Amino acid sequence: MSLPHSRLAEAADQLTQQLARLGTPRRAAWDRDYLHSDLVHLGVPIPDLRRAVNTTSRNLPLLTRSDLLPLADLLWTSNVYEHRQAAVHLLTRHTALLGPADLVTVEVMLRGARTWALVDTLAVHGAGAIALQHKEAAGTVLDRWAIDQDFWLRRSALLALLPGIRADAADLKRLSRYADAMLEETEFFIRKAIGWVLRETTRRDHHFVAAWVESRIDRISGVTLREAVRRLHDTGRTRLIDAYRRTHGH
Repeated sequence: MSLPHSRLAEAADQLTQQLARLGTPRRAAWDRDYLHSDLVHLGVPIPDLRRAVNTTSRNLPLLTRSDLLPLADLLWTSNVYEHRQAAVHLLTRHTALLGPADLVTVEVMLRGARTWALVDTLAVHGAGAIALQHKEAAGTVLDRWAIDQDFWLRRSALLALLPGIRADAADLKRLSRYADAMLEETEFFIRKAIGWVLRETTRRDHHFVAAWVESRIDRISGVTLREAVRRLHDTGRTRLIDAYRRTHGH
């Protein structure tokens, strides 16, 4: 049975009041400058924010999907950065309640986030967690994100593959397809994301990563290469870096 909207609004209000007490002006100014943010910042450290959200969750009896989504929405629609972070943590803490249909909500949040500090958690621990449990249904959504005009959606499609990689269930065909299509993009956050997923893949299949990079050494960016080869064996890493330098005239 769902909680009444008034109870959810009360919980959101109590949480935002708690967050206001946890922040400091100095931290708020630092966060705003670091993230180049136009949101209001309270300056709450992430561990404190997570504890506050976890306490709010525990105080809501039998939290269901029908409670989770409107509560997250109450927090997300604020122009306060920490309120949005709270919405992200709330959703990613309860992904067991979510399914492929809820990627619609995640997508709306990704499009409105406009910063890696919100996007990456949503992509990995939100979309990625759903994709790990619902591979086929979620994969259709990720395929669409991978060709979206919004580079944050394209980045999210890549990062959503990480839970599968870490669970030794990597979708190497999808990874290769996404990364290959984005490889020559100039957007830093795309280049970094490609390198990130390749770097994580090295833990399970360094041969795949080495061969993938080597066959695209003429197209790969330095940002992507540095991330991708970071966990390769010394000889393999050196060989690929040398090949990159020869190919790109460095």
